[in-house]
Amino acid sequence: MPTKTSELYLSASMIKELKDRLSRIEGHVSSIKGMLDRQENCNDILVQMSAIKAAVNQAMIKLLEGHMDVCVKGCIKQGDLDKLDEFKDAVSLVFKRS
Repeated sequence: MPTKTSELYLSASMIKELKDRLSRIEGHVSSIKGMLDRQENCNDILVQMSAIKAAVNQAMIKLLEGHMDVCVKGCIKQGDLDKLDEFKDAVSLVFKRS
């Protein structure tokens, strides 16, 4: 959708929220690496990995919401329907990989 030079992009608060979520995910991944180093129970590690997967999914949902609210709506208002096709392709790819 919008490029770095485009006027349409996520709000500063949305960017901060997404970066905060990603930082928490990074911390969680680091914690799991420590669990592996300490040879902790694999069942516990799997549960923690599942929590990371859920956190990534929630971050993706937030990004999708923000993207639709600003970028997709803006492109439609501007009549840039090619960008809508790009968005549909991206959403399709996300669902295929999940």
